[in-house]
Amino acid sequence: MTTPAASSAPIDLSLIDFWGQPLDGRHADFAKLRALGKPPYFLVPEGPFSSPGDGYYAFVSHADVSAASRQPELFSSARGATSIEDLPAEFNEYFGSMINMDDPRHARLRRIVSRAFTPKMIKKFEQDVQRAAAGIVDDLLETGPCDFVQHVSARLPLEIICEMMGIGDEHYDMVLRNTNIILSGADPEFISENMDEAVTQLLTSGKDLADLVTEIAADRAEHPRDDVITALASANIDGEQLTPAELGSFFILLVVAGNETTRTAISHALNLLTEHPDQRELLLADLEARLPGAVEEVVRYASPVIFMRRSVTRDCTLNGHAYREGDKAVLFYWAANRDDAVFADPGGFDITRSPNPHVGFGAAGPHFCLGAHLARREITAMLRELLSRVPSIRASAEPDRLLSSFINGIKHLPCEFD
Repeated sequence: MTTPAASSAPIDLSLIDFWGQPLDGRHADFAKLRALGKPPYFLVPEGPFSSPGDGYYAFVSHADVSAASRQPELFSSARGATSIEDLPAEFNEYFGSMINMDDPRHARLRRIVSRAFTPKMIKKFEQDVQRAAAGIVDDLLETGPCDFVQHVSARLPLEIICEMMGIGDEHYDMVLRNTNIILSGADPEFISENMDEAVTQLLTSGKDLADLVTEIAADRAEHPRDDVITALASANIDGEQLTPAELGSFFILLVVAGNETTRTAISHALNLLTEHPDQRELLLADLEARLPGAVEEVVRYASPVIFMRRSVTRDCTLNGHAYREGDKAVLFYWAANRDDAVFADPGGFDITRSPNPHVGFGAAGPHFCLGAHLARREITAMLRELLSRVPSIRASAEPDRLLSSFINGIKHLPCEFD
Protein backbone atom coordinates (compact mmCIF):
# COMPACT_ATOMS: atom_id res chain seq x y z
CA MET A 1 0.00 0.00 0.00
CA THR A 2 1.06 3.62 -0.44
CA THR A 3 2.24 5.09 2.87
CA PRO A 4 1.01 8.64 3.50
CA ALA A 5 3.07 11.11 5.48
CA ALA A 6 3.07 10.18 9.16
CA SER A 7 1.08 12.37 11.53
CA SER A 8 2.96 14.80 13.73
CA ALA A 9 0.80 13.84 16.72
CA PRO A 10 3.04 12.87 19.69
CA ILE A 11 1.17 9.61 20.25
CA ASP A 12 1.30 6.07 18.93
CA LEU A 13 -1.87 4.07 19.51
CA SER A 14 -0.09 0.92 18.33
CA LEU A 15 2.16 0.77 21.38
CA ILE A 16 0.89 -1.21 24.35
CA ASP A 17 2.41 1.45 26.64
CA PHE A 18 -0.31 3.80 25.41
CA TRP A 19 -3.00 1.41 26.64
CA GLY A 20 -1.27 0.91 29.97
CA GLN A 21 -1.49 4.58 30.93
CA PRO A 22 -4.33 5.97 33.11
CA LEU A 23 -7.66 6.48 31.37
CA ASP A 24 -7.52 10.28 31.69
CA GLY A 25 -4.26 10.26 29.73
CA ARG A 26 -5.77 8.15 26.96
CA HIS A 27 -8.79 10.45 26.70
CA ALA A 28 -6.60 13.55 26.56
CA ASP A 29 -4.56 12.07 23.73
CA PHE A 30 -7.66 11.10 21.76
CA ALA A 31 -8.99 14.64 22.22
CA LYS A 32 -5.77 15.93 20.60
CA LEU A 33 -6.28 13.57 17.68
CA ARG A 34 -9.90 14.64 17.16
CA ALA A 35 -8.75 18.27 17.19
CA LEU A 36 -6.56 17.59 14.14
CA GLY A 37 -9.70 17.64 12.02
CA LYS A 38 -8.60 14.64 9.95
CA PRO A 39 -7.77 11.02 10.76
CA PRO A 40 -4.11 10.78 11.85
CA TYR A 41 -1.86 8.12 10.39
CA PHE A 42 0.29 5.74 12.44
CA LEU A 43 2.85 3.13 11.54
CA VAL A 44 2.48 -0.34 13.01
CA PRO A 45 5.47 -1.55 15.08
CA GLU A 46 7.20 -4.59 13.63
CA GLY A 47 5.44 -7.79 14.59
CA PRO A 48 5.02 -11.35 13.34
CA PHE A 49 2.48 -10.32 10.68
CA SER A 50 3.40 -6.68 9.94
CA SER A 51 5.34 -5.37 6.95
CA PRO A 52 7.83 -2.47 6.79
CA GLY A 53 5.91 0.76 6.32
CA ASP A 54 2.63 -0.89 7.33
CA GLY A 55 0.27 1.56 8.97
CA TYR A 56 -3.30 2.70 9.53
CA TYR A 57 -5.59 5.70 9.81
CA ALA A 58 -7.11 6.24 13.26
CA PHE A 59 -10.80 7.16 12.94
CA VAL A 60 -11.44 8.95 16.23
CA SER A 61 -14.49 11.11 15.45
CA HIS A 62 -18.08 9.96 15.73
CA ALA A 63 -18.72 11.10 12.15
CA ASP A 64 -15.87 9.05 10.64
CA VAL A 65 -16.64 5.91 12.65
CA SER A 66 -20.33 6.12 11.73
CA ALA A 67 -19.74 6.85 8.03
CA ALA A 68 -17.26 3.99 7.59
CA SER A 69 -19.60 1.57 9.38
CA ARG A 70 -22.44 2.39 6.98
CA GLN A 71 -20.30 1.68 3.90
CA PRO A 72 -18.94 -1.87 4.16
CA GLU A 73 -18.49 -1.95 0.38
CA LEU A 74 -15.71 0.65 0.85
CA PHE A 75 -14.51 -0.26 4.35
CA SER A 76 -14.19 -4.03 4.42
CA SER A 77 -14.07 -6.39 7.40
CA ALA A 78 -12.92 -9.42 5.40
CA ARG A 79 -9.21 -8.69 5.80
CA GLY A 80 -9.54 -8.66 9.57
CA ALA A 81 -11.53 -6.56 12.03
CA THR A 82 -10.12 -7.41 15.44
CA SER A 83 -6.41 -6.88 14.77
CA ILE A 84 -4.57 -3.93 13.27
CA GLU A 85 -2.00 -6.33 11.83
CA ASP A 86 -2.93 -8.54 8.87
CA LEU A 87 -3.43 -11.95 10.42
CA PRO A 88 -3.69 -15.13 8.32
CA ALA A 89 -7.19 -15.49 6.81
CA GLU A 90 -7.84 -18.80 8.56
CA PHE A 91 -6.91 -17.23 11.91
CA ASN A 92 -9.38 -14.39 11.33
CA GLU A 93 -12.27 -16.69 10.52
CA TYR A 94 -11.47 -19.13 13.31
CA PHE A 95 -11.62 -16.47 16.00
CA GLY A 96 -13.85 -13.84 14.40
CA SER A 97 -16.52 -15.69 12.44
CA MET A 98 -18.87 -13.16 10.80
CA ILE A 99 -17.02 -10.18 12.33
CA ASN A 100 -14.29 -10.84 9.76
CA MET A 101 -16.57 -11.27 6.73
CA ASP A 102 -18.23 -9.10 4.11
CA ASP A 103 -21.43 -9.75 2.18
CA PRO A 104 -22.56 -12.07 0.75
CA ARG A 105 -20.83 -14.47 3.19
CA HIS A 106 -21.56 -12.21 6.16
CA ALA A 107 -25.23 -11.85 5.22
CA ARG A 108 -25.62 -15.61 4.72
CA LEU A 109 -24.12 -16.48 8.10
CA ARG A 110 -25.99 -13.76 9.95
CA ARG A 111 -29.25 -14.84 8.31
CA ILE A 112 -28.81 -18.44 9.43
CA VAL A 113 -27.67 -17.50 12.93
CA SER A 114 -30.49 -14.99 13.42
CA ARG A 115 -33.08 -17.73 12.90
CA ALA A 116 -31.80 -19.42 16.06
CA PHE A 117 -32.72 -16.33 18.11
CA THR A 118 -36.49 -16.59 17.76
CA PRO A 119 -38.90 -14.48 19.85
CA LYS A 120 -39.61 -17.59 21.94
CA MET A 121 -35.90 -18.12 22.56
CA ILE A 122 -35.32 -14.45 23.40
CA LYS A 123 -38.19 -14.47 25.91
CA LYS A 124 -36.65 -17.52 27.55
CA PHE A 125 -33.27 -15.74 27.69
CA GLU A 126 -34.83 -12.78 29.47
CA GLN A 127 -36.42 -15.00 32.11
CA ASP A 128 -33.14 -16.86 32.56
CA VAL A 129 -31.20 -13.59 32.93
CA GLN A 130 -33.42 -12.28 35.73
CA ARG A 131 -33.30 -15.59 37.58
CA ALA A 132 -29.52 -15.88 37.22
CA ALA A 133 -28.98 -12.30 38.42
CA ALA A 134 -31.08 -12.98 41.51
CA GLY A 135 -29.08 -16.11 42.28
CA ILE A 136 -25.78 -14.26 41.94
CA VAL A 137 -26.92 -11.59 44.41
CA ASP A 138 -28.07 -14.34 46.80
CA ASP A 139 -24.53 -15.74 46.71
CA LEU A 140 -22.99 -12.29 47.04
CA LEU A 141 -24.92 -11.59 50.23
CA GLU A 142 -23.71 -14.89 51.64
CA THR A 143 -20.10 -14.35 50.51
CA GLY A 144 -19.71 -10.75 51.66
CA PRO A 145 -17.05 -8.32 50.37
CA CYS A 146 -15.19 -9.95 47.49
CA ASP A 147 -13.76 -9.53 43.99
CA PHE A 148 -16.77 -8.15 42.14
CA VAL A 149 -15.51 -9.37 38.76
CA GLN A 150 -15.07 -12.97 39.87
CA HIS A 151 -18.25 -13.26 41.93
CA VAL A 152 -20.67 -11.03 40.02
CA SER A 153 -19.86 -9.46 36.66
CA ALA A 154 -18.04 -12.45 35.13
CA ARG A 155 -20.64 -14.93 36.33
CA LEU A 156 -23.82 -13.55 34.81
CA PRO A 157 -22.93 -13.45 31.08
CA LEU A 158 -21.04 -16.73 31.25
CA GLU A 159 -23.88 -18.52 33.02
CA ILE A 160 -26.37 -17.19 30.47
CA ILE A 161 -24.23 -18.11 27.46
CA CYS A 162 -23.68 -21.63 28.81
CA GLU A 163 -27.38 -22.05 29.57
CA MET A 164 -28.37 -20.71 26.14
CA MET A 165 -26.06 -23.14 24.43
CA GLY A 166 -26.95 -26.09 26.66
CA ILE A 167 -23.42 -26.36 28.07
CA GLY A 168 -23.17 -28.13 31.41
CA ASP A 169 -21.75 -26.61 34.59
CA GLU A 170 -18.78 -28.95 34.37
CA HIS A 171 -17.48 -26.89 31.43
CA TYR A 172 -17.88 -23.47 33.10
CA ASP A 173 -14.28 -23.06 34.26
CA MET A 174 -12.86 -24.23 30.93
CA VAL A 175 -14.99 -21.77 28.97
CA LEU A 176 -14.02 -18.90 31.29
CA ARG A 177 -10.32 -19.74 31.14
CA ASN A 178 -10.25 -19.93 27.35
CA THR A 179 -12.30 -16.76 27.00
CA ASN A 180 -9.79 -14.92 29.16
CA ILE A 181 -6.92 -16.15 27.00
CA ILE A 182 -8.52 -15.24 23.66
CA LEU A 183 -9.25 -11.67 24.79
CA SER A 184 -6.14 -11.27 26.95
CA GLY A 185 -4.50 -8.60 24.81
CA ALA A 186 -0.93 -8.40 26.08
CA ASP A 187 -1.82 -9.03 29.71
CA PRO A 188 0.69 -11.44 31.29
CA GLU A 189 -1.86 -12.59 33.86
CA PHE A 190 -3.56 -14.57 31.10
CA ILE A 191 -1.10 -15.08 28.26
CA SER A 192 2.60 -15.63 27.75
CA GLU A 193 4.85 -12.71 26.84
CA ASN A 194 6.65 -15.06 24.44
CA MET A 195 4.98 -14.65 21.03
CA ASP A 196 5.32 -18.31 19.97
CA GLU A 197 3.87 -19.51 23.28
CA ALA A 198 1.07 -16.93 23.09
CA VAL A 199 0.02 -18.08 19.60
CA THR A 200 -0.04 -21.69 20.83
CA GLN A 201 -2.18 -20.67 23.80
CA LEU A 202 -4.63 -18.84 21.53
CA LEU A 203 -4.95 -21.72 19.08
CA THR A 204 -5.36 -24.25 21.89
CA SER A 205 -8.08 -22.16 23.53
CA GLY A 206 -9.96 -21.82 20.26
CA LYS A 207 -9.68 -25.54 19.57
CA ASP A 208 -10.96 -26.44 23.04
CA LEU A 209 -14.05 -24.28 22.56
CA ALA A 210 -14.68 -25.47 19.00
CA ASP A 211 -14.27 -29.12 20.04
CA LEU A 212 -16.77 -28.60 22.85
CA VAL A 213 -19.50 -27.20 20.61
CA THR A 214 -18.84 -29.82 17.90
CA GLU A 215 -19.24 -32.59 20.45
CA ILE A 216 -22.46 -31.08 21.83
CA ALA A 217 -23.86 -30.47 18.31
CA ALA A 218 -23.27 -34.13 17.42
CA ASP A 219 -25.22 -35.15 20.52
CA ARG A 220 -28.04 -32.71 19.70
CA ALA A 221 -28.41 -34.26 16.24
CA GLU A 222 -29.65 -37.40 17.97
CA HIS A 223 -31.08 -35.82 21.11
CA PRO A 224 -32.39 -32.33 20.25
CA ARG A 225 -33.13 -29.88 23.07
CA ASP A 226 -34.60 -26.41 23.44
CA ASP A 227 -31.23 -24.66 23.27
CA VAL A 228 -29.24 -22.52 20.84
CA ILE A 229 -26.82 -25.26 19.78
CA THR A 230 -29.74 -27.42 18.64
CA ALA A 231 -31.24 -24.44 16.79
CA LEU A 232 -27.94 -23.51 15.15
CA ALA A 233 -27.05 -27.05 14.16
CA SER A 234 -30.50 -27.66 12.63
CA ALA A 235 -31.16 -24.19 11.14
CA ASN A 236 -31.90 -24.54 7.43
CA ILE A 237 -32.47 -21.34 5.45
CA ASP A 238 -33.26 -21.90 1.78
CA GLY A 239 -31.34 -25.15 1.91
CA GLU A 240 -28.32 -23.61 3.65
CA GLN A 241 -26.95 -24.78 6.99
CA LEU A 242 -23.92 -23.97 9.07
CA THR A 243 -20.95 -26.19 8.39
CA PRO A 244 -19.24 -27.73 11.46
CA ALA A 245 -16.39 -25.23 11.01
CA GLU A 246 -18.83 -22.29 10.85
CA LEU A 247 -20.65 -23.53 13.94
CA GLY A 248 -17.40 -23.84 15.87
CA SER A 249 -16.21 -20.40 14.79
CA PHE A 250 -19.53 -18.75 15.62
CA PHE A 251 -19.54 -20.39 19.04
CA ILE A 252 -16.09 -18.94 19.77
CA LEU A 253 -17.41 -15.51 18.77
CA LEU A 254 -20.60 -15.88 20.81
CA VAL A 255 -18.99 -17.14 23.98
CA VAL A 256 -16.09 -14.68 23.84
CA ALA A 257 -17.98 -11.55 22.76
CA GLY A 258 -21.09 -12.38 24.77
CA ASN A 259 -19.06 -12.94 27.91
CA GLU A 260 -16.31 -10.34 27.93
CA THR A 261 -18.13 -7.21 26.80
CA THR A 262 -21.05 -7.62 29.21
CA ARG A 263 -18.69 -8.51 32.07
CA THR A 264 -16.69 -5.36 31.30
CA ALA A 265 -19.78 -3.13 31.26
CA ILE A 266 -21.09 -4.48 34.59
CA SER A 267 -17.66 -4.07 36.20
CA HIS A 268 -17.39 -0.49 34.97
CA ALA A 269 -20.93 0.21 36.18
CA LEU A 270 -20.01 -0.51 39.80
CA ASN A 271 -16.82 1.52 39.54
CA LEU A 272 -18.59 4.48 37.91
CA LEU A 273 -21.42 4.51 40.45
CA THR A 274 -18.78 4.47 43.20
CA GLU A 275 -16.84 7.35 41.64
CA HIS A 276 -20.03 9.35 41.01
CA PRO A 277 -22.19 9.10 44.17
CA ASP A 278 -24.51 11.82 42.87
CA GLN A 279 -25.40 9.61 39.91
CA ARG A 280 -25.91 6.62 42.22
CA GLU A 281 -28.34 8.66 44.35
CA LEU A 282 -30.15 9.85 41.25
CA LEU A 283 -30.49 6.28 39.99
CA LEU A 284 -31.66 4.89 43.34
CA ALA A 285 -34.29 7.65 43.61
CA ASP A 286 -36.15 6.17 40.60
CA LEU A 287 -34.46 2.93 39.67
CA GLU A 288 -36.89 1.57 37.09
CA ALA A 289 -37.32 4.86 35.23
CA ARG A 290 -33.62 5.74 35.11
CA LEU A 291 -32.07 2.31 34.69
CA PRO A 292 -32.33 2.19 30.86
CA GLY A 293 -30.55 5.52 30.54
CA ALA A 294 -27.93 4.44 33.07
CA VAL A 295 -27.16 1.30 31.06
CA GLU A 296 -26.68 3.30 27.86
CA GLU A 297 -24.40 5.77 29.62
CA VAL A 298 -22.30 2.99 31.14
CA VAL A 299 -21.82 1.47 27.69
CA ARG A 300 -20.92 4.87 26.19
CA TYR A 301 -18.55 5.83 28.97
CA ALA A 302 -16.84 2.45 29.29
CA SER A 303 -16.85 1.47 25.59
CA PRO A 304 -16.01 -2.19 26.31
CA VAL A 305 -14.79 -2.86 22.75
CA ILE A 306 -12.18 -0.19 22.00
CA PHE A 307 -11.93 -0.58 18.23
CA MET A 308 -12.68 -2.53 15.08
CA ARG A 309 -10.54 -2.37 11.95
CA ARG A 310 -11.58 -1.96 8.32
CA SER A 311 -9.66 -2.13 5.01
CA VAL A 312 -10.33 0.23 2.08
CA THR A 313 -11.49 -1.71 -0.99
CA ARG A 314 -10.93 1.06 -3.59
CA ASP A 315 -9.81 4.66 -3.81
CA CYS A 316 -12.50 6.80 -2.19
CA THR A 317 -13.31 9.92 -0.22
CA LEU A 318 -14.96 9.92 3.21
CA ASN A 319 -15.99 13.13 4.99
CA GLY A 320 -13.71 15.13 2.70
CA HIS A 321 -10.57 13.02 3.11
CA ALA A 322 -9.12 10.72 0.45
CA TYR A 323 -8.14 7.09 1.01
CA ARG A 324 -6.37 4.61 -1.24
CA GLU A 325 -7.21 0.98 -1.94
CA GLY A 326 -5.49 -1.17 0.70
CA ASP A 327 -5.39 1.52 3.40
CA LYS A 328 -6.37 0.40 6.89
CA ALA A 329 -8.84 2.35 9.01
CA VAL A 330 -9.17 1.61 12.72
CA LEU A 331 -12.55 2.67 14.10
CA PHE A 332 -11.95 3.76 17.69
CA TYR A 333 -15.38 3.50 19.30
CA TRP A 334 -13.77 4.54 22.56
CA ALA A 335 -12.79 7.91 21.06
CA ALA A 336 -16.02 8.42 19.09
CA ASN A 337 -17.99 8.06 22.32
CA ARG A 338 -16.15 11.09 23.75
CA ASP A 339 -16.60 13.33 20.70
CA ASP A 340 -17.73 16.77 21.90
CA ALA A 341 -19.23 17.42 18.47
CA VAL A 342 -21.91 14.87 19.43
CA PHE A 343 -21.92 14.63 23.23
CA ALA A 344 -22.23 17.59 25.59
CA ASP A 345 -19.64 17.30 28.37
CA PRO A 346 -18.41 13.96 26.95
CA GLY A 347 -16.09 13.34 29.90
CA GLY A 348 -18.98 13.54 32.34
CA PHE A 349 -20.92 10.49 33.52
CA ASP A 350 -24.60 11.41 33.23
CA ILE A 351 -27.26 8.69 33.49
CA THR A 352 -29.91 11.13 32.22
CA ARG A 353 -28.01 11.87 28.99
CA SER A 354 -30.46 12.15 26.09
CA PRO A 355 -30.04 11.62 23.28
CA ASN A 356 -27.17 9.19 23.66
CA PRO A 357 -26.15 8.00 20.16
CA HIS A 358 -23.12 6.07 21.39
CA VAL A 359 -21.33 3.44 19.33
CA GLY A 360 -20.60 1.12 22.25
CA PHE A 361 -22.15 -1.78 20.33
CA GLY A 362 -20.63 -0.57 17.06
CA ALA A 363 -22.14 2.01 14.75
CA ALA A 364 -25.21 1.45 12.59
CA GLY A 365 -24.48 -0.91 9.70
CA PRO A 366 -24.37 -4.61 8.92
CA HIS A 367 -21.85 -5.30 11.68
CA PHE A 368 -23.87 -3.75 14.51
CA CYS A 369 -23.63 -6.12 17.48
CA LEU A 370 -25.99 -9.09 17.08
CA GLY A 371 -26.06 -9.52 20.87
CA ALA A 372 -26.76 -5.89 21.82
CA HIS A 373 -30.29 -6.68 23.03
CA LEU A 374 -29.11 -9.54 25.24
CA ALA A 375 -26.22 -7.47 26.61
CA ARG A 376 -28.59 -4.66 27.57
CA ARG A 377 -30.90 -7.14 29.30
CA GLU A 378 -28.04 -8.65 31.27
CA ILE A 379 -26.61 -5.31 32.42
CA THR A 380 -30.09 -4.08 33.34
CA ALA A 381 -30.99 -7.22 35.29
CA MET A 382 -27.71 -7.25 37.21
CA LEU A 383 -27.92 -3.58 38.18
CA ARG A 384 -31.58 -3.92 39.16
CA GLU A 385 -30.83 -6.83 41.51
CA LEU A 386 -27.74 -5.20 42.99
CA LEU A 387 -29.17 -1.74 43.57
CA SER A 388 -32.53 -2.90 44.87
CA ARG A 389 -31.10 -5.53 47.24
CA VAL A 390 -27.56 -4.26 48.01
CA PRO A 391 -27.87 -0.50 47.44
CA SER A 392 -24.71 0.27 49.43
CA ILE A 393 -22.43 -1.89 47.26
CA ARG A 394 -19.37 0.01 46.06
CA ALA A 395 -15.85 -0.53 44.79
CA SER A 396 -13.40 -0.59 47.70
CA ALA A 397 -10.17 -0.15 45.67
CA GLU A 398 -9.00 0.97 42.25
CA PRO A 399 -9.85 -1.46 39.42
CA ASP A 400 -7.10 -3.74 38.13
CA ARG A 401 -7.35 -3.05 34.40
CA LEU A 402 -6.69 -5.44 31.54
CA LEU A 403 -3.58 -4.56 29.53
CA SER A 404 -5.24 -4.57 26.11
CA SER A 405 -5.74 -2.26 23.15
CA PHE A 406 -8.92 -4.10 22.14
CA ILE A 407 -10.99 -4.59 25.31
CA ASN A 408 -11.35 -1.90 28.00
CA GLY A 409 -11.50 -4.66 30.58
CA ILE A 410 -11.33 -4.84 34.36
CA LYS A 411 -9.68 -8.00 35.70
CA HIS A 412 -10.33 -7.47 39.40
CA LEU A 413 -12.44 -5.00 41.40
CA PRO A 414 -12.74 -5.41 45.18
CA CYS A 415 -16.18 -4.51 46.47
CA GLU A 416 -17.78 -3.94 49.87
CA PHE A 417 -21.25 -3.21 51.21
CA ASP A 418 -22.98 -2.52 54.50
